[in-house]
Amino acid sequence: MSVAELKERHVAASETVNSLRERLKQKRASLLDTDVAGYVRSQGKAALTFGPTDLVCCRTLQGHTGKVYSLDWTPEKNRIVSASQDGRLIVWNALTSQKTHAIKLPCAWVMTCAFSPTGQSVACGGLDSVCSIFNLSSPCDKDGNLPVSRTLNGHKGYVSACQYVPDEDTHLITGSGDQTCVLWDITTGLRTSVFGGEFQSGHTGDVLSVSICQTNSRMFVSGSCDATARLWDTRVASRAVRTFHGHEGDVNAVKFFPDGNRFGTGSDDGTCRLFDIRTGHQLQVYHQQHGDNETPPVKTIAFSISGRLLFAGYTNGDCYVWDTLLARVVLNLGSLQNSHEGQISCLGLSADGSALCTGSWDTNLKIWAFGGHRKII
Repeated sequence: MSVAELKERHVAASETVNSLRERLKQKRASLLDTDVAGYVRSQGKAALTFGPTDLVCCRTLQGHTGKVYSLDWTPEKNRIVSASQDGRLIVWNALTSQKTHAIKLPCAWVMTCAFSPTGQSVACGGLDSVCSIFNLSSPCDKDGNLPVSRTLNGHKGYVSACQYVPDEDTHLITGSGDQTCVLWDITTGLRTSVFGGEFQSGHTGDVLSVSICQTNSRMFVSGSCDATARLWDTRVASRAVRTFHGHEGDVNAVKFFPDGNRFGTGSDDGTCRLFDIRTGHQLQVYHQQHGDNETPPVKTIAFSISGRLLFAGYTNGDCYVWDTLLARVVLNLGSLQNSHEGQISCLGLSADGSALCTGSWDTNLKIWAFGGHRKII
């Protein structure tokens, strides 16, 4: 068979795949006669209401001299690690605002960071294409810097996301600009599994975010520049369990819903979406129309501990609190006193759900606490 014939068959096969994908999309749309908000409204459910004291900024963490790109909480809720363009990781005591560690990084262009489940180690990655592990109990070197305890080499592009496998300090998952995700064995420094890449069911663009299911740590979801999110099973690296379409821009953020059966996404198209991993259906779109008809991209998302609230950070400095059931914005943290003065680049909820931390290009982190009669939602 000649090269021309192969190309012709490839074009024909691609057209068939695209046609089947469109038919499948239309069939799914015909089956979805409502969304979550439509059903909830039909049941007469009332929207949440937030007063000015229900979620307040109680602390501002100052210390970085560059844009803050990533943050993570420890499971015991009182410590936060943040990564900044100033080339440092800072570990904070969230209760006192004090810094417990300021780690100078081998590469200043850091994009992501994560605490280990025990809180004894932190991981980070960035444009150097490696994931660096730091043991917080290790002694500092002669220059006063905390040494790297393990370097995970193997990606061929920048490391955009990392997360430890729940309840394990020995394994973590990274996402990369090389279009793959990798499960690592930190003890050996070796790749256990590679998801995507040469496999056709993998992403066709840079992977920007990952989220591991807290109720089933074998499952994780990834978001990509190819405008899709993909569900993976760590036991089957050769293909994605499911691919989720709907966004019209880069999927910058993915986060599992607390029950593990759904996950949320945030995208450059200015929307957040809720997907069901069992059916593959899109359950809800969260979109707020702006007066200038331009919707700022969503950079980061997180769910409250019950899942009733969705926190979304935008490039214009807004941080919307969505009622996930009724798809309504109940509060904009960007409009409150002591709000950030730059893009919201990262956010995360404490393990007990009592506090939210936001990070911004204004170099600061802020801790928001539920007040009044709202302790946890």
